[in-house]
Amino acid sequence: MMKKLLKSKKGIVGIEAAIVLIAFIIIAAALSYVVINMGFFTTQKTKEAMSSGLEESLSALQLDGVATGRTNNVSHIEWVVFPVKLSAGKASMDLKNETVVVSVYLPNATLLNLYEGVYNESLYGSDPIDLKQVFDNMTAIFQGRENEDMAMFVIYNDDGDSVLETREKAFFIIHLDEDPASGVRHTMVDYDEVKVEVRGGKGACLTVVRTAPGGMVSDSYIYLG
Repeated sequence: MMKKLLKSKKGIVGIEAAIVLIAFIIIAAALSYVVINMGFFTTQKTKEAMSSGLEESLSALQLDGVATGRTNNVSHIEWVVFPVKLSAGKASMDLKNETVVVSVYLPNATLLNLYEGVYNESLYGSDPIDLKQVFDNMTAIFQGRENEDMAMFVIYNDDGDSVLETREKAFFIIHLDEDPASGVRHTMVDYDEVKVEVRGGKGACLTVVRTAPGGMVSDSYIYLG
């Protein structure tokens, strides 16, 4: 009888040990799930932060050709134009006045708040290859405002809105004020340097730095590189 009782107690102890072991396994599995889940969550957040940081470090716009200047009747660069397009991987960029900030740095002035917005090709039907026509159209549009600093985008192959899309091309045009009567001169003379910054709603700003060559002549087009 005593032997049967001892065997029965041994069986109970074995079951209790198995229950405790199973409980430890369940707890360990639950903790492992929590740790793995937190690891996946942290990895995802790290990936999102890296993607966001990369997007902010890259400009949405890039140069798509050479910058060109146009001199006035006293051989000073009054107009500057450079072609731009969307950077690789960018689907579109809104260029309306409320989303773009333009800064122009000259040897004798820093120009802010001169951005006028977008002027679509369809508004005046210019040939995008003919820079002379582009300048003439801008001169006509802003007639009477020759003594103002201003900047604008002109979009070609456009659909009538202010959004630059992958199939579209744009020229960024800057007009620099020169008013002998008031003594104001923001135009560029020989060897002057201009720095232009164009910042959109997302991404780093597009920065363009160019230097005027020496020996410029009046009413001509100047290659700025």
